[in-house]
Amino acid sequence: MDIARTSSGKTHRDENFPVASFLIAPRHRAPILAFYDFVRAADDIADHPTLGAQEKLDLLDALDGALMGKADEDTPVARRLRETCRERDLDPQHARDLIVAFKRDVTQLRYRDWDDLIDYCRYSAMPVGRFVCDVHGEDRGRVWAANDALCAALQVINHLQDCGKDYRNLDRVYLTQDTLAAHRATVEMLAQDKAPAPLLAAIRDLNEKTARLLVQSRPFADLIDDARLAMEVGAIQTLAEHLVARLAVADPLSDKVHDGKLGFAAKGAIGAIGALLRRISRPRRAASPAVSGTRQ
Repeated sequence: MDIARTSSGKTHRDENFPVASFLIAPRHRAPILAFYDFVRAADDIADHPTLGAQEKLDLLDALDGALMGKADEDTPVARRLRETCRERDLDPQHARDLIVAFKRDVTQLRYRDWDDLIDYCRYSAMPVGRFVCDVHGEDRGRVWAANDALCAALQVINHLQDCGKDYRNLDRVYLTQDTLAAHRATVEMLAQDKAPAPLLAAIRDLNEKTARLLVQSRPFADLIDDARLAMEVGAIQTLAEHLVARLAVADPLSDKVHDGKLGFAAKGAIGAIGALLRRISRPRRAASPAVSGTRQ
């Protein structure tokens, strides 16, 4: 498997939200980055501009097989994550769920309704946060619901801000068909330099649903035992809320949605410090017992 020929060259520093930032304890960064590198390789395969659909599916199957030690050929990103999961007793199913999502990116270019989109997020986004929580030994029963809401929101935010690029470059439309139809918008409008009023109304409709996900995820940082992870989640929650507020007034086809690096860092710092201050002021909660293996 020639992963090098499909690589985009992107790293965790190029993502829209923090990935294993300095807030994460050093002992937890390596497994998170091993997970990221595997997922990045799979994402690059799914988004490759010249590979055919069947080639992409075959490569994704081979990557999955390598992760599980069942492929004829190994690849460094799969081997590193496989060894990390074995050493830390972590469940590789989270990474395999991402493979399901990337295969769906190859075969499904339109989404019927909000439930259809959230089902995609169940595979494309929620497993990322679940893996990070498992690395930290967090209580699944306490944190996963809030994690899932935040991760789904982050995914939809990315879909909304990149909706024009996704359509023009990959013919993928994550704006749901029922929402487009309700506002008399068409997918072809995504090719324009500025969003026509019907398309902008559809985007804002979906953005309002995303804002409701962020209401559900707001307690997430306060449910986490690990203080540094809680600060990271607090930063991400604040950044997501800012982007939803921005998408409520911006046109993602013509306007810049994201802040520059300084604004990004400042808003993240506010969220991280807020999570820390709430932690200091609240009654102390007994930490959950260490979750050995985190498998179910």
